[in-house]
Amino acid sequence: MMEQVAKVIGSDSDGWVTVQVEMKSACSHCSQGESCGTSAVAKAFSSKFQVFSLATTESYPNGTLLRLGLPESVVLKAAALVYLLPLIGMFVGGTLGNILATALDANHDAISLLLAVLVAVFAWSLGKRQARALEATAQPVILANLGRPLATENADANGCCHP
Repeated sequence: MMEQVAKVIGSDSDGWVTVQVEMKSACSHCSQGESCGTSAVAKAFSSKFQVFSLATTESYPNGTLLRLGLPESVVLKAAALVYLLPLIGMFVGGTLGNILATALDANHDAISLLLAVLVAVFAWSLGKRQARALEATAQPVILANLGRPLATENADANGCCHP
């Protein structure tokens, strides 16, 4: 199960809680962060947040941190749809282009390349649409209540907090 920490930003009386999850990049997790070009590009873009609602039986005040879980199978299926389907489409399109070029006695390379690209783009758009539908039906579950974060903005130099 993939886990992520989310912050409660709202709740209602019908048993729904609205949470905000920060979308993190893989960059800055390795020791090459300062000398990596990919890391520099990732730092140039601000972090993004995803907001969604979850059904719950408990009440959580705003600011509460929750550990959410999502089965890996959902992410793997979505990745397969977006990455493998276009690859398969490219091979199928190239093969169909070769067969068509042989039947028409035309330039094999041009027709194979054209059909490979067209079928791959079509397969990518189809895969992307299916992955969105799959992710929309996959609902994260609340694994743990992590409580409220410590208040650090009101702390003085000695670590003492003032109201």
